[in-house]
Amino acid sequence: MSDAVLDRMIGSYMATEQPTYSFGWQGGEPTLMGLDFFRKVIDLQKKHGRKGAVVANGLQTNATLINEDLASHLGNYKFLLGVSLDGPEHIHNHYRITVDGKGSHGRVVRAINRLQRHRVEYNILTLVSTANVNSPAEIYRYLVDRGEHYHQYIPCVEFDEQGQPLPYTITGEQWGEFLWGVFSEWIKEDALRVSIRHFDSILTLVVDGYANVCSLDTNCCQYFVVEHNGDIYPCDFFVRKDLSLGNIMSSSWEEILDSTIYREFGKMKSQWNEQCRNCSFLKYCAGDCQKQRYYGSEDPRTLSWLCDGWKSFYERSLSEFQRLAQKVKQLRSRQPPVTAPVPVPPELPGRNDPCYCGSGRKYKRCHGR
Repeated sequence: MSDAVLDRMIGSYMATEQPTYSFGWQGGEPTLMGLDFFRKVIDLQKKHGRKGAVVANGLQTNATLINEDLASHLGNYKFLLGVSLDGPEHIHNHYRITVDGKGSHGRVVRAINRLQRHRVEYNILTLVSTANVNSPAEIYRYLVDRGEHYHQYIPCVEFDEQGQPLPYTITGEQWGEFLWGVFSEWIKEDALRVSIRHFDSILTLVVDGYANVCSLDTNCCQYFVVEHNGDIYPCDFFVRKDLSLGNIMSSSWEEILDSTIYREFGKMKSQWNEQCRNCSFLKYCAGDCQKQRYYGSEDPRTLSWLCDGWKSFYERSLSEFQRLAQKVKQLRSRQPPVTAPVPVPPELPGRNDPCYCGSGRKYKRCHGR
């Protein structure tokens, strides 16, 4: 991304009215840009930000290039990282190898140690592929035993040009069994101390009645992707020529928001298969991410590749989620009502820590929004 595109992207976005200015830096591998790029990012955010503006930077990485200097910078400016770690060494190294054919597990663990030294907040991102889909309990216990309490499990679903699954793609049935395997470990004693993103989102849906992740929502107008040349798209899974919304160098955010292509793309999320309309679990999956519905067809009404797995998981887990939701409501009810503005502490909590106001929510979901 050139300096001109970066400046325009940050400047134009921060000229809009937002409660929090959220930037998600992804690739490929974003740390290939190097420390100077991320220094420039902060300089531009300071340049264009109004006094008192809240900025949140997220970065998704395989962590192999994170050195002490980069970790220090990320910690100083409170970046929230998603670090890819697919399990213990013998599992992680199955697919995650370097150009010289060596496994990357050791490098990732050393990078995590650097992040911890510099107090960088991070979540673990575990890609669930054919290499680890049959080891849910082993992976979960490995992460928890390492002290990792923020997990995100991502199904690996990719197809070739003919719509056929690639060798590392998991089936719906495998996905359901994997989720149940993780859930069975988590629900024993970890439900209130280990955060698993999708489980948290289900609880939010049951307790508060809204979707806090795009895959559970009924509309895909959620965010924008800006490519290195300034081209804008509605989703990182749909960077396609026919879904181009404009270019940051010539288009305003108002024009992009009002784009017919953007609005129509968003509506496609709720163009479900007829089976979905009659499914008792539709509320909890919203037809799944559109990415999982495009294989061998461009019809959004195609059933999610993972549909059988979601059904299997919800059939076994939903009653437990509902019981847990009642427990969360009870815990909230015991907290005293807030009758006056809560003073902001001198040092703000981390984004994944409990909010200082006592709501019971994470800071990033409460006063850190």
